[in-house]
Amino acid sequence: MDSDNLLGDLAVTDPKAMRALSHPVRLAILDLLRRDGPASATELAKETDASPSTISWHLRHLAGFGLVRDSEGGSDRRYRRWEVVARGFRFEAPEDPDDEEGRSAARLLSQQMFLQAGQTPARWAADVEPGLEPAWRRLAGLANTRVVLAPDELEFIQREFERVLAPFVSRDEADWPADGRRVRLLRYALPEQAELPTEAPVE
Repeated sequence: MDSDNLLGDLAVTDPKAMRALSHPVRLAILDLLRRDGPASATELAKETDASPSTISWHLRHLAGFGLVRDSEGGSDRRYRRWEVVARGFRFEAPEDPDDEEGRSAARLLSQQMFLQAGQTPARWAADVEPGLEPAWRRLAGLANTRVVLAPDELEFIQREFERVLAPFVSRDEADWPADGRRVRLLRYALPEQAELPTEAPVE
């Protein structure tokens, strides 16, 4: 496995694919398929605010960029089921300052993902946390740590997170623990703006 992609994510590099993903319904579709497995447009529509025909249109668009595919090879197209191509996806803003299209597409996708992820903790706190058993409630929560890092140090920390997570992400369902349950791990890396130099005192 790629040492820079220990979780086996699908690498999205095409700006057009990034823009295709920059839609809340499409991101919701991918999240549902990753969570629950293959589903039809009708099943996905029950979990979203979109109609089955709208979901079908979004699914075909995602399939055109290789993000989802048919989960079954049956000939009955009236009951088409879809699955994700990979457990997750990743993308990066191009470092080339002249690649305006790529940088703009990556920023748009990043913004949409932050907007959706930002709603998740509040929904969890309202809908899930009150019903958790004490052991799970004790382990849940968040950390908010501010450190001073160089770019290569932040990259090292992110790789180490993935190194620890990779065996749990990739293990087969048969190896899941009997008392296991889904746990969503949200990981933010938010570099702050460079500190402005202190203005020299006027003599």
